[in-house]
Amino acid sequence: MTFIKTPVKGTRDFTPKEMRLREYVLKVMKETYQKFGFEIIATPCLEHIENLTSKQGGDNEKLIFKILKRGAKLDLENSKEANDLVDCGLRYDLTVPLSRFYASNMNELASPFRSFQTGFVWRADRPQKGRFREFMQCDLDIFGEKTNLAEIELITAVITFLTKLDFQGFTIKINDRQILAKMVEYAELPLDQLDSILISLDKLDKIGREGVEEELLQNGFEAEKVSKYLDLFTKNVQNLRAFCQEFNMEEEVVNNLEQIMTTVSSSVSANIVFDPTLVRGMSYYTGPIFEIGVEDLASSIGGGGRYDKMVEKYANISVPAAGFSIGFERLILLLTERGFTVPTKEEKIAYIIKEPTKEVFKEAFKKREEGKIVKILYRSKNYKHQREMLLKDAYQIIEW
Repeated sequence: MTFIKTPVKGTRDFTPKEMRLREYVLKVMKETYQKFGFEIIATPCLEHIENLTSKQGGDNEKLIFKILKRGAKLDLENSKEANDLVDCGLRYDLTVPLSRFYASNMNELASPFRSFQTGFVWRADRPQKGRFREFMQCDLDIFGEKTNLAEIELITAVITFLTKLDFQGFTIKINDRQILAKMVEYAELPLDQLDSILISLDKLDKIGREGVEEELLQNGFEAEKVSKYLDLFTKNVQNLRAFCQEFNMEEEVVNNLEQIMTTVSSSVSANIVFDPTLVRGMSYYTGPIFEIGVEDLASSIGGGGRYDKMVEKYANISVPAAGFSIGFERLILLLTERGFTVPTKEEKIAYIIKEPTKEVFKEAFKKREEGKIVKILYRSKNYKHQREMLLKDAYQIIEW
């Protein structure tokens, strides 16, 4: 039998140096978010297949790693389709498990409830640079807050965190799913095909108007209505109020977005702009949606939005909710490329011994009690290499 030394494609091993950076970023994130009143929770990696395939996750539902039933439940002979063979799967994001968690525990939680959750998620995607099958997500969410205070606090908390990692030049793009729906309605395109239309619109920056138009026509939409729809994106696209006047958007929606934009820009150093082409892939969003970018990065570093209908699917009660997810892996890649060094105050000592003695262990215990990091090591035959590696890792070497 041949043993393969590399991880499964789309997954990775992490060296101690890589883990130091990842743990430091998580530590800064945790400390920052807790100061905003967010509380740490955790949910399982596995979810019931019914929850994962509830048509809330957009295209991600096509990428679920499904797990076969076990024992007598696995009925191969009488199963008619693949889903008959599975009863659970690996989560593809943290929002679906979080909504189930809140529905199960809301009576024991504060209201509004602010949660912070980190964990790996899995998608059966095609691996490429910066895209993995297993990756970390870091989510902030607020349940029970129906006003835009939720969006304001979420965006402000994330920018505060990123600033502590020396990021700057923030640009926040913001839109509202209600605006996206109203534009489709104005063009007399079918609202029940909203998700399909938005999937095409989301490609506007990649394939241009002609590409989006061709795709919508191929999907069977009428040319005149498609043209009317796409013409909207050529008028006043950077002026929220003027843009929305074209299709008589409700004043309440416009005022809500304006208030988020002005409040955030007065609270943190960021350029916040209205972007009518911002879609966000998940169909569970119901209101404001947003993404954050930083200088020298073409794509966003994180995003989120309001999803007021999600919890209702699990608890038969309407609960307003909004969330924000940081692209953790992209963040780590950026920091690595910038040569970011994890700051450390701990003194590190390596005792190099020829044989163990009571005195060296007593000394090491004392230093550890003082908060120092201590290793006791036998002197290697290749002492030069051993010494080089310790010095590279900032250890003070004491030969005992």
